[in-house]
Amino acid sequence: MKLSITFLSLLCILISCKDTSNMVSFKGGSFRIGSDNSLPNEGPTFETQIAPFLLDKNLVSVADFRKFIDATNYKTEADKFGDSGVFLFDQGQWTLMKGANWEYPLGETKPKSLDNHPVTHVGWNDAKSYASWVGKRLPTEFEYEFAAKNGGDSVYPWGNTVLKDGKHMANVWQGASVNDLDAKDGFLLTSPIGHYGASPAGLTDMVGNVWQWTESIYASYPGNPNPEPKDPKIRTTRGGAFMFDQASEKSFTTTFRAKNSVDTSLFNTGFRCAK
Repeated sequence: MKLSITFLSLLCILISCKDTSNMVSFKGGSFRIGSDNSLPNEGPTFETQIAPFLLDKNLVSVADFRKFIDATNYKTEADKFGDSGVFLFDQGQWTLMKGANWEYPLGETKPKSLDNHPVTHVGWNDAKSYASWVGKRLPTEFEYEFAAKNGGDSVYPWGNTVLKDGKHMANVWQGASVNDLDAKDGFLLTSPIGHYGASPAGLTDMVGNVWQWTESIYASYPGNPNPEPKDPKIRTTRGGAFMFDQASEKSFTTTFRAKNSVDTSLFNTGFRCAK
């Protein structure tokens, strides 16, 4: 027994075993993807097999990402470009803000990001690099949906209604338009990770707070009457965010899908890792 333990310990060192204590395990299985009662790109529904996987309980935080930057001297897409996408509420428009990055989410003249908030201004390539550094990967969009639905078919990670017992369950936009800044949930921008508690599966911030990059190339579902061309540089994002979306409450359902180019970074986009 001692020999076996020693051998396993050595093996872990050789293959760079990583800590998975803050991940949730999913057995996978046959699963129905999408919705036939929502937006066109969410259907038609279809069955697929999900292999067993692990998913981070939490979004990657600013503090997590700082460790990566300090250890590797990695340069993000935002730092390479010298700017990143920020929405100016006073002007009602998006802009490429000079100096905006993971550390200065509103630009270099504004306060630094908070350690316990999700990291933002990370492109898909940045998220992939971080995931590789910690011995993980990005989840596929189907793994995301399986986890968000708790392996079932719920509309939201907490159930089938937007509010639960009259309370907001995620950091999402409450206004009727982008000009309505009445943040009834207490947060106009990002919120602390886990502020709203965990889903039945044990995951926090599966919807709202920030969009989440997935590994998946954005593609139309089989049988969609208006298929879109596939482009490896366009990846699927899931989960919605604190920011206004024209889809309103549908933007933070478990089936809602969006997309972005791999080198795009925004003040409302982050990620979590899988294994």
